[in-house]
Amino acid sequence: MNIFKKVYCRSFQTVFKIALPFLPYRKPKIIGSLSYIPSILKKKKKECPLIITDPGIANLGILSMLTNEFKKAGLTYYVYDKTVANPTTDTVEEAFTLYKNNSCNCIIGFGGGSSMDCAKAVGVRVTRPHTPLSKLGGILKVHAKLPLLIAIPTTAGTGSETTLAAVIVDAETRHKYAINDFPLIPRYAVLDPKVTLSLPASITATTGMDALTHAVEAYIGNSTTPGTRKDALMATELIFGNLDAAYNDGSNITARKNMLKAAYYAGCAFTKSYVGYVHAIAHSLGGEYNVPHGLANAVILPMLLESYGKKIHKKLHALAIAANIADDSMSDEEAANTFIQAVKDMKSRFNISDTISVIKEEDIPKLAGYADKEANPLYPVPVLMDAKELEQFYYKLMNDNTLENEV
Repeated sequence: MNIFKKVYCRSFQTVFKIALPFLPYRKPKIIGSLSYIPSILKKKKKECPLIITDPGIANLGILSMLTNEFKKAGLTYYVYDKTVANPTTDTVEEAFTLYKNNSCNCIIGFGGGSSMDCAKAVGVRVTRPHTPLSKLGGILKVHAKLPLLIAIPTTAGTGSETTLAAVIVDAETRHKYAINDFPLIPRYAVLDPKVTLSLPASITATTGMDALTHAVEAYIGNSTTPGTRKDALMATELIFGNLDAAYNDGSNITARKNMLKAAYYAGCAFTKSYVGYVHAIAHSLGGEYNVPHGLANAVILPMLLESYGKKIHKKLHALAIAANIADDSMSDEEAANTFIQAVKDMKSRFNISDTISVIKEEDIPKLAGYADKEANPLYPVPVLMDAKELEQFYYKLMNDNTLENEV
């Protein structure tokens, strides 16, 4: 990256860091059970929620755990269950139309990050009906209060229940972008482990490593606060202590509960301190090829950590101590290498590949351009890289390892 762009990026990030204490961040109120939701809606005088979920959740029967509570309480509700992985502007419009046509007055995102992102985007459409979503991508462009928004994660990873972001794919261009504004933070986050018990082991693994990526990228970045550092360390400790147990025994409700807490803490960390190039690259792959976000993050994470080198050794040492795989007697470099190897070992245990085979070589400049545009100047990464420098990671992610030598 040239010196002028570096100065611009770091100046931009410094301004944001200085402004952090004055910005209206808030944490959603945690609710521990689905059974409390009807009373919350009645208290808020919201009698007709739109539940936004996906076909997988609907087919598994998990949704009935929520709708049965509404039936018992005599509440009218509507369901949009066509959310796709990496939700598109088309799916948002469909859900928004259902909301309008049935006079709904609050929104519940029920599922993984895609369902919650779709729910947030629908809320944006409700409050800004005359502005296309594409015009609201970026930072602080919504400027309006959303309808009451409740987030119910059925995976422990995305952290969307805590964040101010909704990541959407343009249905025509396949460009993936984020809408970031404080009104998108849900008012309530329902962390009920019962809805995660039927989660397949593979999804448990990739969403858990998604949460780890949030914690790590938030912690190693340059815009941390005492609060976000504490949240990131807590999330790392919980993930290393519980993800294997949840993966090996999906009915382990203690591990499931702790992973929901981990995802929440990691979400709180990165919504304030942001993420980094792992996410920028993963988003480009999700937008272009529909690669699941958690899987992409898991594959990419150790590669980026190695590329940052000694700039993050001290911070990785702290994360390794939180993960209970290192101690103060180790050097920063040794502890950092131990942490990176532990992430690789975790991937191996969970049968997660080191490559993403759908990447096409001719797409790499475009993908790297997307990642560059997303990350710079916003993400306070340890080492700045431009599009050309980011291309190397796409080559490494391809199945043809000979391409690595061409970078």
